[in-house]
Amino acid sequence: MSVASWFSKMTGNAQSLNHLDDLLVEQLRDLYDAESRLISALPKMAEAAHDPSLKQAFRSHLRETEGHKRRLEEAFRELGQEARAETCEAMQGLIAEGQEMIDLEGDSTVKDAGLIAAAQRVEHYEIAGYGCARTFARRLGRDDIARLLKETLDEESAADHKLTQIAESTINAVAAHR
Repeated sequence: MSVASWFSKMTGNAQSLNHLDDLLVEQLRDLYDAESRLISALPKMAEAAHDPSLKQAFRSHLRETEGHKRRLEEAFRELGQEARAETCEAMQGLIAEGQEMIDLEGDSTVKDAGLIAAAQRVEHYEIAGYGCARTFARRLGRDDIARLLKETLDEESAADHKLTQIAESTINAVAAHR
């Protein structure tokens, strides 16, 4: 079974890319699916985390992620589009990697370091997606949409920074001595 990217899936169906508006909507659909998948995955990551600050970071980001999904719904409304997802196979893969980390046996601190690594891959994917979508919205003169996307982009960047702080302040140091 071959795995298709969001781009190849989009161009392989009845839609076409004739305008940057088309690409913006497809990018938003990909992000909408990604956020929906993450809403299901974050509670599992929080449960698997051993470090209390990491558990709290995952729980806090779950609340933010629910807000990200609402902002995407607002963006779809502003664009006159139905809020619907286009399967985000990249997020499926990233979440599967996180699940593999959850399922591994071993030292809890080392596993926490692995959970952070998996979560940061997710954050970096989202940062790239939201950054591109915001740029498209700005180019199209859709400052209302760009503002919504920038708000989420800032929260995704802050979540990535928080994970780095948790990793560097304790978890990685402790894991290195196991």
